[in-house]
Amino acid sequence: MEKETLKRIFDFIKKNEGIAPKYYGSLEWKILFNEPFTKEDLNVKGDLDLNGSNILSLPDGLKVNGYLDLSNTWINSLPKGLEVASDLNLDYTMIDVLPKGLKVYGDLSIRRTRLKKYTYDELIDMVKPGFILGKILI
Repeated sequence: MEKETLKRIFDFIKKNEGIAPKYYGSLEWKILFNEPFTKEDLNVKGDLDLNGSNILSLPDGLKVNGYLDLSNTWINSLPKGLEVASDLNLDYTMIDVLPKGLKVYGDLSIRRTRLKKYTYDELIDMVKPGFILGKILI
């Protein structure tokens, strides 16, 4: 089933039955269906699990008050001002550089990425003035 067909079905059910899917209107929903973001969407309360999704990019200024899982996606860069209150999983992505100012309060997982070519110190220097407080998992 195509995404647009699925979206129309969910919209119909919400309108006529008053029942919405679990993630209806959330950032995950907006990313999946290419809907515009609001300023409030950039502050995710909790985890953001996009593992295996078709995303290619994320909005600048995104703050996730939990973990952020981008593993197994086609994303190739991280947004400016990204803050993750827990772990950041980039396993099996095309990301080859980390943005300056990246803040990760937990672990950073970079298994099977192009980032593996860098040393620990190079990765830490790459994100300054940001930081990675946890382990870097290679």
